[in-house]
Amino acid sequence: MKITRRSFVKASATIPFLPSVSYANILGSNNRLNIAFIGTGGMGTAHAKNLAERIEAENVVITHVCDVYNRRLNSAAQLTGGKPTREYRDILDSKDVDAVVISTPDHWHTKIAIEAMESGKDVYVEKPLSHTIEQALECRDAVHRTGRTLQVGPQGTSSGNIWAAQNAIRENLIGKVTWSQASYCRNSRGGQFNWPIDSDAGPHNAQTQEGYVWWDRWLGHEWNLAPKIHWNADHFFRFRKYLAYNGGLATDLLYHRLAPFLRAIEGSNGAYPSRVVASGGTYLEKDDRDIPDTFLMVADYPNEHSIVLSSVMTNDVGLPTIIRGQHATLFVDDGPKVVGQSTWENEFKAKSGGEMEVMLTPHSRRDHMGNFFDAIRNGDELACNVDLGCSTMVGIKMAVDALQNDKVLRWDNSNEKVVVDSSSPKSVLAGLPLPNFVS
Repeated sequence: MKITRRSFVKASATIPFLPSVSYANILGSNNRLNIAFIGTGGMGTAHAKNLAERIEAENVVITHVCDVYNRRLNSAAQLTGGKPTREYRDILDSKDVDAVVISTPDHWHTKIAIEAMESGKDVYVEKPLSHTIEQALECRDAVHRTGRTLQVGPQGTSSGNIWAAQNAIRENLIGKVTWSQASYCRNSRGGQFNWPIDSDAGPHNAQTQEGYVWWDRWLGHEWNLAPKIHWNADHFFRFRKYLAYNGGLATDLLYHRLAPFLRAIEGSNGAYPSRVVASGGTYLEKDDRDIPDTFLMVADYPNEHSIVLSSVMTNDVGLPTIIRGQHATLFVDDGPKVVGQSTWENEFKAKSGGEMEVMLTPHSRRDHMGNFFDAIRNGDELACNVDLGCSTMVGIKMAVDALQNDKVLRWDNSNEKVVVDSSSPKSVLAGLPLPNFVS
């Protein structure tokens, strides 16, 4: 098939990454942003390192870094030049901080984000938005109440391919969207999320020692963020293995797939699912983790389309990222391109300029963090605003709960509550606390 040069999307007007000197000159010194990092583990350090390398380009200053583990805290301070502190409130109370980057474990995301916005700070929060559905709704409401800028961290929503897909769908190039698929798969000899453990780390150390961990603060049991337990190095260094602090494969990986799909198909604010089911289990990685190593979810949406997502930690061959419409199929990662359905050849060619295969032009976009800065300064559209982040969280967490409780779950949009499908068996739920569910 011949590939047409016709494009169905125009290049984005957002500013691409520019060399440091030119971009700094555009902004001017009076537009400088003071940024603080709260949480300096894997993702926090990655964000800090990336930003530290483009300080001049972005016209920012890293003023503070915060972590409850001294080794990470000291390393981040050395990397960025930011003032180190174990107490995040020191950052929120500082008038010198304009915005915070939150890269803590999931169970802390919402509390810090809300407090930061109430303290007059803008927020970049790593995905997922929250640990629970209730927290996600609270964070959404806090953004609307305070008027602050909040970007949620699924970087795929800044993908030029996704924005091209979004435009193709809006222009009805593929016809009515019916279902989509994507996956996020890995394989590892050591077991997924079995990250290295520092043998000298823990709360038993003096607070001045490199290995000191402020364990009670990390748990957050004082605010019922997680159960109070004795020091457990596996929980601290490998927290993604435990549902007390996150949602496992779903919230860590599939959040990256659902958010871009919702942006492209439903629009900038996403949409709440009407029905969610999930399956899977721990088929290979049988240590003390309570998350599955194999996870499949299907979410149905009120606009009558389904999204199928899978994550497997025992094989790294995943599904291609595809959005299917009645008239054509959109291959998000391959091109991106649109291939017409032969059954609807005439209808598709009428929209495609007579071709059955169309290459789309990816948008030229700023990276996710740069988009956050542009939104603060210029009011640019966020790639993942709080409404999209919240609706994504609802779909993902419903899937986690559906698998845990062996239930079909529905979203009561009027009351913003999860309800158990009345047609699904209830025996599994006997005696289980279900704080997110309405009978």
